[in-house]
Amino acid sequence: MEEVALLKDEEDARKLAATLLAGVELARQDHIKTRNPRQLYLCCTQLLPDPHRDTPWQLLYESQNDCAFITTMGIDTQTFELILTSGFASQWYQKPITCPDINSHGIPCLNWHSLNAGGALGLILHYLNSTMQETSLQQIFALIPSTFSRYLTSGLPMLLQTLCSMADARIQWPQGPAFEWCSALMIAHHPRLQGAFGSIDGLRLPVQTSEDDEIENATYNGWLSEHFISSVITFSAEGVVIATRINAPGSWHNSRLTSILNFNSTHLLTTTLLLILPSLILHGSAAEMVEQMVFNRKLLSYCQTAEWSMQAIQGAFGRLRLPLNITNEEAHSNLIEVCLWLHNLRATHIRINQIWTVYMKIWQATEDDMDVW
Repeated sequence: MEEVALLKDEEDARKLAATLLAGVELARQDHIKTRNPRQLYLCCTQLLPDPHRDTPWQLLYESQNDCAFITTMGIDTQTFELILTSGFASQWYQKPITCPDINSHGIPCLNWHSLNAGGALGLILHYLNSTMQETSLQQIFALIPSTFSRYLTSGLPMLLQTLCSMADARIQWPQGPAFEWCSALMIAHHPRLQGAFGSIDGLRLPVQTSEDDEIENATYNGWLSEHFISSVITFSAEGVVIATRINAPGSWHNSRLTSILNFNSTHLLTTTLLLILPSLILHGSAAEMVEQMVFNRKLLSYCQTAEWSMQAIQGAFGRLRLPLNITNEEAHSNLIEVCLWLHNLRATHIRINQIWTVYMKIWQATEDDMDVW
């Protein structure tokens, strides 16, 4: 009888402990709801249980379908693997994730990573190539908001460093044979534009309104009545970025940004400016004015390539269409740089570009041209 009573007391004690624990947990959840009624976010219970298995991202990656990769991330499967093997994967596994309470020089705990290197790269590319809300990306990759934010903060600089080491993505001014090659490509379609080799155009990106009056005034564009940051981008005849000046105040005119681009010679600067400054005042004899008009038409025709290249950037990287965070200059500067370097990689490997669609018909007109390409 004593043993039976003892067992009954133990069972009652367990039930009481379970009831107390359940009450404590319910009180904690109720406290969370009433403490931050306006802070809405996803928790683990609202997401898929394992980021490594059966998530929408895992299904996409396992398909290894070029069309699906280009649609969602802007690059094909081969280029995706190229970025991984060019340094991104090694950085992801060797560097700790940015976090205030973690030693930045410590050894990363790979077993605790919610995403492997491929998942991290996929997350960043999804983020750059879309305008979707962060909650949608959290559902796709099964990440809570804090993990999502840390992975983006850590991954973007890693991707930028990787792209800087890749020759096909590099932003560099053409020299010697590369310059002659770009000039020959242009002259093949526009014989009158002797010495020209590329085009230049301005890019305005929306930013948030700063609380600092000086910054707010500098980024305000009176013509468009909005806040922007300005950039000037120079494209080669192949649609690749070869020079740029980014992250300038939106109140600056493009001509001011162009004047501080670091060209390597006066001749190159002159030929580049000729691409955007056709003669607006005709003078001379009738024959000379006709020739000037023909020259201007050819000039304006090629200037369209700058618009195509700019559309390739803005169309591919939807994140640039959303207002950038004005309080973190380094972050939005890195984001713009990553997009430009990725554009070069896309132009070199994917070649979904209006320039290739239109001009390659001229550059590959003969069998000899096809052999060269």
